[in-house]
Amino acid sequence: MPALASMAGPAAPIMPTPATVPVPAPPPGAASSTPGRSAAPARPTGSPQALFFPAASLYAALLLPWSVLGMLGWVPAPRLLATPLGHAHEMLLGFALAVIAGYQLPPLPRARLRVLLALWLAARLAFLAWPQQPALAFVLDAAFALALALQMTPRLFRAAKKLRNKVLPTLLAALCAAAVSFDGAMLAAGAMAQPAGAGAIVLLLAALMTFMGGRLVAAEAAGQLYKQGELLVPRVQPQLETAVLALLAAALVLALLPGPDLALRAACALAGVLSLVRMARWRLWACRGRPDLASLASGYAWLALGLLAMGLTPSGPARTAALHLVTIGALGSLTLNVMLNTMLLKAGRPRDGQRLPQRATALVAAAALLRAGAAFADAQASLLLVLAAACWSAAFLAAFTLIVGCARALAARKRQAAAPGR
Repeated sequence: MPALASMAGPAAPIMPTPATVPVPAPPPGAASSTPGRSAAPARPTGSPQALFFPAASLYAALLLPWSVLGMLGWVPAPRLLATPLGHAHEMLLGFALAVIAGYQLPPLPRARLRVLLALWLAARLAFLAWPQQPALAFVLDAAFALALALQMTPRLFRAAKKLRNKVLPTLLAALCAAAVSFDGAMLAAGAMAQPAGAGAIVLLLAALMTFMGGRLVAAEAAGQLYKQGELLVPRVQPQLETAVLALLAAALVLALLPGPDLALRAACALAGVLSLVRMARWRLWACRGRPDLASLASGYAWLALGLLAMGLTPSGPARTAALHLVTIGALGSLTLNVMLNTMLLKAGRPRDGQRLPQRATALVAAAALLRAGAAFADAQASLLLVLAAACWSAAFLAAFTLIVGCARALAARKRQAAAPGR
């Protein structure tokens, strides 16, 4: 890979954190105002979060340590998973796209949701179990990415009244297209080749985290300060947001061109500095009694610091360490907290008093630091890699248990509401 190849290392997972989506209009025939005509029953819809969040968290918890231990030769692992490229593919595409599906898909008919989940699962199985048939994994991955884009982006484009809000569906469509291109490049060049799409996906995910993570943190900070009798004026900060996104777009173009590493580094460094300025203006230190907000904001902090570090480091181990601040620290923290907060909200459970999200976020932070440190620890690198994978796995296993508990509570509440006589 040209300018960003040295960043990709044994890449770790990464987020996305998207926004709420508009509730779709009821299907034709769901209700009728014509006198004397009975209304056709509405098709039951399912929750994308209840399906994709448990799948994504469990996949992240199991796949990352299996991949790391396989690359170290400590345990048997599927051939592609035991390579840096396969590791990056499954954590950047398998894990991240599943989180995006859970968060960005609107309520859909249950059959359609099951088809989407089946496509995702089949693509994961094909990639891991049949590396000698890469075309099968490519077709399944492409089908899932295309179906995901068709279900998400048209609604979001229609719902976006302001031009700057169309950034979200644009980024989601670009990410799905990059996933297909990445798989196509692997298929054309050989499964062990290093296509430039890996770096492009990292930068697209960084842009998505900038847009969605920033808006989530700003909204939470503004709400908390309002409760405390204060007013947060600089919330979204569209000028800073636009500048960071423009710099990341420039970095994306530069990453696909041969040679311009210095310009790529400058774009990343400036994006990191502006992200830190934007975060400082939210005055998060003034938000009292909100450990859940601190956990969510840590993901944005990792993103800003990771982009800055990517700009300040030359190619080699230092660049690899910087990249993992974005992939593990930012994506891990943001995806974990978005999934947990969303499920707690849907299940009607208060976020106050929930200690698991904070502990899991601390484990993700430890994983990011250990993985970054492994780039400089020659003799102890293997041990640090294993410890980082263990911290990551423990964090997402804990998240999985809470997500499943919330999903069960939500299902029970729906059954109770649908019971006869209610």
